[in-house]
Amino acid sequence: MIVIRDVPDRFHGFLSSVMLEVSPNVFISTRMNPGVRTRVWEVLRDWHGHDPQGSLVMVWRDLNAVGGIGISNLGDPPRELVEADGMWLVRRRAASLGNAP
Repeated sequence: MIVIRDVPDRFHGFLSSVMLEVSPNVFISTRMNPGVRTRVWEVLRDWHGHDPQGSLVMVWRDLNAVGGIGISNLGDPPRELVEADGMWLVRRRAASLGNAP
C-alpha cells in the first residue's frame, strides 16, 4: 500500500498505472512481488528527489520486520513512526518552538 500527500500529479498517474486506488491517494496491490515493489519505490524516490514536494508512505507485509510490517517514507510525514518493544507506534510531531512572527 502507498499513501501520497501533496505530490505532483505524475506520482498519482504512475501509481494508478501499477496499483488500484481504493480511496483518494491510497493505492494497493495484493500481488506486488518484492522486485516490482522495489522498482516502483525507486521511481518514486527518484522523482521525489528532483521535486521534494509532499510525502509518500509505503507499507507491505514483511515477516522479518518490526510487527511484520515493512515501512518506507519520502518527504515529511505529519507523524513520526517509532519502534518500541517489537511494534510500531505513531507519535505526532511536536510543533517547533521558535520565535515565529
